[in-house]
Parts: sequence; structure tokens; C-alpha cells
Amino acid sequence: MDHAYAIKHLTMFLEWVNQHLSDLESAHHQEGVPYPDPPQELELEEVLVRQIENAYAPNLGDYATNQWVQPNRWMIAREAAIQALGRARSAQEIAAFLRPTSPALTADGLHSWVWEPAAPLWAAEAYQDAVLAAARTVNRRLQQKLGRHDVGETDLCMQSFDMKAPAEGKPRLRFDGDRSTPTWRARQDGAKYTSAGAFLAIRNLAAHEDEVNWSQQEALEYLATFSVIARWIEECTVETAL
Repeated sequence: MDHAYAIKHLTMFLEWVNQHLSDLESAHHQEGVPYPDPPQELELEEVLVRQIENAYAPNLGDYATNQWVQPNRWMIAREAAIQALGRARSAQEIAAFLRPTSPALTADGLHSWVWEPAAPLWAAEAYQDAVLAAARTVNRRLQQKLGRHDVGETDLCMQSFDMKAPAEGKPRLRFDGDRSTPTWRARQDGAKYTSAGAFLAIRNLAAHEDEVNWSQQEALEYLATFSVIARWIEECTVETAL
């Protein structure tokens, strides 16, 4: 629901109805002066306002318009509009209050390979540089663990988690578990493509674009991606050729 739209029309309606009630009050105190008719704009706006009122509370706008004489008829209309306006103004706040509590991802809870190099840059709101620093550190840690500095990070991830047997100069990373099961093979393949994809889609963008307009939330999610990869690298054992 467009609460701003509702607030605009309810406020406009209340201004007109209050003015009309003031005119009715003036006529009441003048003997022989008939009650003035409501302005056409007020009556036209009421048609829309009653629909808005019903959107906020069923039947709120279904008050009768012909069983009360002036000024009671418009006092009833004003009361309904006030109630709807109160609901419209507080709708977003109430929705936020009633929304289920969601867990929070804390940056300093990310893997140390990710957060430690990113933290000073993050503090300076240099989110792109923070993500790049984290990615580079994860890559260096992977190189150190495998003793390889001969290929780029994407190729290194593809080779490291590959299920082929290790070859001379090409050690592999292996998760614990029964390697004969589909679950183990799926995890190994998933780590292979996820880690390679992260360097391709995130690290390369951060490194080669002059400026990437990442929000703080987006950058935090990218850091979390590299945190997962860092945990996989640290968890896995290195398997070398016999």
C-alpha cells in the first residue's frame, strides 16, 4: 500500500472538512442563515477517502451519509479520516515492529582472513577496496596452503577442489568424509565452482572497475562469500601426489 498517497489525500480531506465544519459553526450562530452546502471538492475527495479508510480498517469508510443532519454528518466523516490517517502514518513503523526478528550478520564474526584485511578499509567506507583486500588475502592463504604461485586464483580454485587425483605440482584440497558418497562429491564440486565463481564475479569486478557502487549490505554479503571460502580452505586437508 502506498502510505504516502493515503496520507496526502487524507490530510487534504481533513483540511477541507475542517473548513466546512467551521463554516457550519458560523452559520449556526447566525439566526436565519442556512447551513452552507459542502464544496464540490470535499464531496469528490470523500469518495476516494472512504476507499482509503476501508483499506486501513474494514468498514471504516462505510459510514452513512444521509441519516445525520449538518454538522454531525461531517463530524462522523472527520473522525473516520482521522483514524485512517493515524493508521497510515504509523503503518510502516508498526510493520517493522511486527516483522519477525532476523539474525544479524556481524562483520567481525567473519573469518579472520577476510575481516582483518577488510576492517580498516571498511571503517573508511571504502567497501570496494575492503572486498578486494579480503579476496586477495584468501587467495594468498590458498597459495600458501598448497605451495602454488603459478596460476591465477580462479584456476587455482578449480584445480584445488577438483576430484581428480593430485598430480606432481598440483595438490588438491579434500573435505573430510566418505568420498564414495554423492554428498561428498557434491560438496567438493560445489566448493570448486563457488570459490572460482567468487573470484570471477566479485574479486575481478572489484579489481578492474574504477568504481563499483556497492551498498554496505552488498559489500558485506560479498565479504561473507569469501568468509565461507576461507573456512573451506582452512577445513580441507591437502592431498599430494604419491
